[in-house]
Amino acid sequence: MGKILFANHNDMYVLKFEGDVRVCLGPTISTFLNSIHRDCGINGTVIDLRQATGIDSTSLGLLAKISLRCQEQLERLPTIVSTNEDITRLLYSMGFDKLFVIDDDASRCCDDVTELPAQIVSDSVLREQVIEAHRALMNLNETNLVAFKDLVNALQQEQDTSSAAVSQPMNKAVGRR
Repeated sequence: MGKILFANHNDMYVLKFEGDVRVCLGPTISTFLNSIHRDCGINGTVIDLRQATGIDSTSLGLLAKISLRCQEQLERLPTIVSTNEDITRLLYSMGFDKLFVIDDDASRCCDDVTELPAQIVSDSVLREQVIEAHRALMNLNETNLVAFKDLVNALQQEQDTSSAAVSQPMNKAVGRR
């Protein structure tokens, strides 16, 4: 199981992934994403993947969203530090070199980090986060579009079915009045 750690180091956000980072950590990443603001004296963001052993597509999609938010709020590309050749190759294949400065320089990282608390969300919120993460990946290149189109469509259809099932009894009750 993976974990996500955080530090505010030298006016930089440092987000450190350890172990195998999977969809269950998506809500924790999303909470961090929502905390990125222009006005808090932060000059940039470093994503430290040196101790990550694996990272799934949902987590990658959320990293893509972090980059977009950093570009919007901090007006600069964040940096990913990766020393794992397999992960670095994955980052390039997904098109992350368009969203991040990809580097192996550990001097940008810090080890004085605190584990971010795990966030628990409903299945529908998690499904929406997975959909949005994969849409972010799909927007990076044609290969990602082809790779994730069916997954996003299936999850969207599942979400639409769940929403219809929840709202249908309410609609019947409203119609009786």
